[in-house]
Amino acid sequence: MKTLTKQQLKEFAFAQGLDLFGVANIERFKNAPRDMSPVSIFPEAKSVIVIGKRIVRGAWRGIEEGTYWPTYTYFGYHGMLNSYFIHYPMYELACLIEDYGYEAVPVYPGVTAEDRATVLPPVRRGASPADVHLNIRIAGVAAGIGEIGWSKIFMTKKFGPRVRLACIITDMKIEPDPLVEPGSICDKCMQCVKGCSACAIPHRKENKTVKIQIEDKTYEWGDVHMGRCTLSYHGGDSENSPFIHRDFPGWNMKVSEQDMSEETAYKFAWTLSQNNWRKSKEHPSGWLNEGHHYLHHWGEAGSYGVEGSRGCMRSCFNHLEKKGTIEQTFKGGDFIKRERWLLPCKVAGIRAEKKNE
Repeated sequence: MKTLTKQQLKEFAFAQGLDLFGVANIERFKNAPRDMSPVSIFPEAKSVIVIGKRIVRGAWRGIEEGTYWPTYTYFGYHGMLNSYFIHYPMYELACLIEDYGYEAVPVYPGVTAEDRATVLPPVRRGASPADVHLNIRIAGVAAGIGEIGWSKIFMTKKFGPRVRLACIITDMKIEPDPLVEPGSICDKCMQCVKGCSACAIPHRKENKTVKIQIEDKTYEWGDVHMGRCTLSYHGGDSENSPFIHRDFPGWNMKVSEQDMSEETAYKFAWTLSQNNWRKSKEHPSGWLNEGHHYLHHWGEAGSYGVEGSRGCMRSCFNHLEKKGTIEQTFKGGDFIKRERWLLPCKVAGIRAEKKNE
């Protein structure tokens, strides 16, 4: 009978272009809620393989300089990286596992139960909900790839927070990787708090935390205000979006003072990006927000980023690189090279400006 080893799986994954590979035994998910458990998807599962690919540092360069937005959406956040570059090699890995007689369930890292407003009821009596979603970051911790940083982002020793993850649930029994020691990557420097203009990340002095237990280790991170995070990231923040300044004269909403839920923030921001209005001389394209619309729809990425993870990603990896905590370094030195920009919260009114000309 043909045999397949963990080393063969790992070498194949890397040969396909993946950068990260780790394994969790199913026992590490025993505390997971049913609507976030791999067992709810595949009851006979014995292992969860978590794979990952780096986000290139340069994906953020245009946003950091305030000059070019598409690269991060399509090559770093969701578009090609999260919808193709990771999933093609992951699918090939799943095929390899099934060639050896084991079942492999590729899992798309969608929105977890904690981030959804409602959960569908079970379709079978006594079963789990009909829309189970793993928390891919917790899966990454369970597979020993990294830890969750203070700002709720996933961090690895090699790339810091510059990664995207996905996973395969299988009935193949594979030796699990050792867990990363809590606090060995994130040093709770609070640069993420300082860099987040939406004030979505609590300072550690506030003692607002989330904790999980995996085996004998406790992992802890800040209880992020996901409404403010989502609103800012997806373009509701005039301090981070020049497109609001072009298309919404008179806008005056400070995101850091908002207290909407994540669902409400999505509904608000995505409506601005996806819908149109009548065409006019002032707004000839007819889109509610032309810049956000094209970020959302060019290349059919399915999502978009405007704020570009100013604190949780950019401030974070800039700090970790300077400190020497992560392995990948760059010959050009610090990522943040110039004074960082933020736009006025209040958008000047076009008509008022014309009257004063």
